[in-house]
Amino acid sequence: MTPLEIGAPPRPFCDASRFVQRRMPGPRLAPRTTRAVPEETAIAFSYEGAAYAVMMATPADLTDFAIGFSLTERIIRSPCDVETLETVSTVDGIMLRMSLAHQPSVAYWERRRRLAGPSGCGLCGLESLADAMRAPPPVTGSARLPHNEIFDAMAALPDWQPMNRATGALHAAALWLPTAGIVAAREDVGRHNALDKLIGAAARDGISAAGGAVLLTSRVSVEMIQKAAIFGVPILVAVSAPTALAVRVAEAAGITLAAVARHDGFEIFTHADRLLDVEFEQPAAAD
Repeated sequence: MTPLEIGAPPRPFCDASRFVQRRMPGPRLAPRTTRAVPEETAIAFSYEGAAYAVMMATPADLTDFAIGFSLTERIIRSPCDVETLETVSTVDGIMLRMSLAHQPSVAYWERRRRLAGPSGCGLCGLESLADAMRAPPPVTGSARLPHNEIFDAMAALPDWQPMNRATGALHAAALWLPTAGIVAAREDVGRHNALDKLIGAAARDGISAAGGAVLLTSRVSVEMIQKAAIFGVPILVAVSAPTALAVRVAEAAGITLAAVARHDGFEIFTHADRLLDVEFEQPAAAD
């Protein structure tokens, strides 16, 4: 697959004029300065000439986004299934036009998403409740992660977030592997978009997630677990808390979910046996 780009996409972020007001004693004139802010662009996905979905996203790493989104939507099984990819920039947004090596299944045509998905939601536009609750594939990776390496991995993550350092407004998803540390990371205004981009980048580079962990700078909602399961990653670590549904789906999928990961600790919600050198309190015996 050789991506074809038509027109220049917008920069991932730009300078916005602003007034700065701080809490300080006495009257003070708020100065006008500029600040880097991220772009949020409509990204349309089409396959075989048919529109599928429109997502609001950061216009960066678009080839990774196209592949990762196609994988997590189960439209393709590998990057080789995409024969051509055209990135077309227009006044209204960006179109990612893909032709496929094999015709999509009937399920694809039934699942096409016609509504726009805002950057904060990865499930918007699904046409049925069953689509939203598709069971993820089971994850059987045998990765084992010492708890101190979770601290090291999360501490290293900011170094992989150049756009967030400039804007302070982007999520990140990163892949950590034993002995190698973080091997890839992607950023986006939408947490699920960042994960799709990471999945696409790893797939394009032939990197397996089966022995590693995904690191997230966001909360963990159910679509993040679904995408992680399709990625085949056995451990997911996030800085914020999970939803109750995310915990249930992670348990069912066989994913170790560690969340609220900060410099002083983290919380393990599912499949704690993958985390080494951690002692767990046993439930009290019933009277």
